[in-house]
Amino acid sequence: MLDGQSPEAISGRIKYQEKNIPFVSKDVIYQYLRSPYGKIIGLKLKKKKRPKGRRKAAQLKDRVFIDKRPKIIDNRARIGDVEADFIVSGRGGKGILLTVVCRKTRIAFLEIIYDVSIDEVHKAFVKIKKRFPEMKSITTDNDILLRMHKTLEKLLNLKIYFCHAYHSWEKGSVENLNKQIRKYIPKGSDLSKYDEEFISLVEEKCNDRFMKILKYKSPTEKLKEYRKRKLNAKKQHQNVAKRK
Repeated sequence: MLDGQSPEAISGRIKYQEKNIPFVSKDVIYQYLRSPYGKIIGLKLKKKKRPKGRRKAAQLKDRVFIDKRPKIIDNRARIGDVEADFIVSGRGGKGILLTVVCRKTRIAFLEIIYDVSIDEVHKAFVKIKKRFPEMKSITTDNDILLRMHKTLEKLLNLKIYFCHAYHSWEKGSVENLNKQIRKYIPKGSDLSKYDEEFISLVEEKCNDRFMKILKYKSPTEKLKEYRKRKLNAKKQHQNVAKRK
């Protein structure tokens, strides 16, 4: 459960969520990791440099830009508004990875696409919608694979909003998710070499992270809590209807 968690996340988790465990500060954890004992168990802390270079933005027709996005999405006020992006294979490699993350809960969904085409991208989004029926909107960049975005909107029954060209910070949640994925799939990798089982494992790792923004709960825990509340509310409504 602690594999892949940062010292700050572990410390925060103990402080805010684990009432039966004595508090340990992040500084103490860092000191341990730098000690001979920490090195023995193979834990290494590495700072990764931000990748340089930009992908050319596609000229898509009939886009609705992020400026027109409702405030409820901007404010992360509901579950189901997601950000989407693609991780591409390195030179000579094949395949892409569709990455989707909920702006409120930070729950992530990954779909590997081996035969890259617009149809396959649409199929991948449909798979995610089945796993995450709460999905209400998508914020994404101007990738050429989204040139049939109006068709995709109808297919998913939601609205798609586009960031401005080269404004990656306008979809910061999925950019942060991609950084986590790069811990397991390094930049320049040939994505066709990774099977669906491995991608599912990476998705699980991302969703089991303790996150400060979630008060050191994990995205998986937040989604489970939401679905449990919705189910309980539905049962209560049904019980009231039966009494009437």
